[in-house]
Amino acid sequence: MGRVSESRRILLVNGPNLNLLGEREPDVYGSTTLAEIEQSVAERAATHGLEVDAVQSNHEGELIDAIHGARHTHVGIVINPGAFTHTSVAIRDALAAVALPVVEVHLSNVHRREEFRHHSYVSGVAEAVIAGAGPSGYAWAVDLLAARP
Repeated sequence: MGRVSESRRILLVNGPNLNLLGEREPDVYGSTTLAEIEQSVAERAATHGLEVDAVQSNHEGELIDAIHGARHTHVGIVINPGAFTHTSVAIRDALAAVALPVVEVHLSNVHRREEFRHHSYVSGVAEAVIAGAGPSGYAWAVDLLAARP
């Protein structure tokens, strides 16, 4: 499934402001909290024999450090970079550097929103992008990683 066959872990990365899910703009992001998303991702991963390490930060460098740390210990990354989607070449480069399969997730359909949200630095290094599916997108991302040969 990944470069390190004995690893059965995926890294779940959530970027800035996602710690406020459930409170922040529920008309856009829904009422599900980040803790609930992390729990559902862990449950879905378990059905595939995978474990999840989750990180959320409002600080770019902290996310990059977590991505680097996954290089030899994880089989893939599910990432919702939040606003860093549209601004961070550094996160894009970190994902490319670790050479793990990446699935990019967005709760809302970014293509139906403001023009500046239409560009993603991450999409170019992601194997798949799931946008607008709400919290279910995270579970589908896990399914995609689990289905990799």
